[in-house]
Amino acid sequence: MSDPKGNKSLVMIYTGNGKGKTTAALGQLVRVYGWDWKAVMFQFIKGSKLTAGEHRAAKKLGLDLRPMGAGFTWNEKGKERAIALSLEQWQQCKDAILSGDFRMVIMDEISYPLKLGWIPSKDVIETIKRRPEGTHVLMTGRDMPDDMIELADLVTEMREIKHPFNKGIKAQKGVEF
Repeated sequence: MSDPKGNKSLVMIYTGNGKGKTTAALGQLVRVYGWDWKAVMFQFIKGSKLTAGEHRAAKKLGLDLRPMGAGFTWNEKGKERAIALSLEQWQQCKDAILSGDFRMVIMDEISYPLKLGWIPSKDVIETIKRRPEGTHVLMTGRDMPDDMIELADLVTEMREIKHPFNKGIKAQKGVEF
């Protein structure tokens, strides 16, 4: 799929067990904005009430960041809500991808609802294949399903070599959130 200038619209994935997938995706978002192109980042895990550093920065910079998750609360009590939020977020992603309004649509941590079967992979693949010319798609998350890897033009795996959490150091403001 190419835009009017002959550039190919890409499907990109940042996956793996290492830290940095969302951060790299935010870098892509900033890069697109640098060219005055329209882009959006949908977050599948982080909730709309969360005030992580990226949400604070997005507000200051005017970036279109749309969190709508239930967090990592997939116990039976919160499962129905998490599924409903994932499906609602996917519908918004689908609309954005097919609209032709965005040069890049980012689906942060979509791998989780895909792996859990909450969002049908087939629908995601069909939607991405039908996207208008000039629309790049970026997906992030650990354990990205094989069918998404197969679809992608670029796959980067973040590999953990060392992490402060393993030394008992808790997540820190400005580093993890």
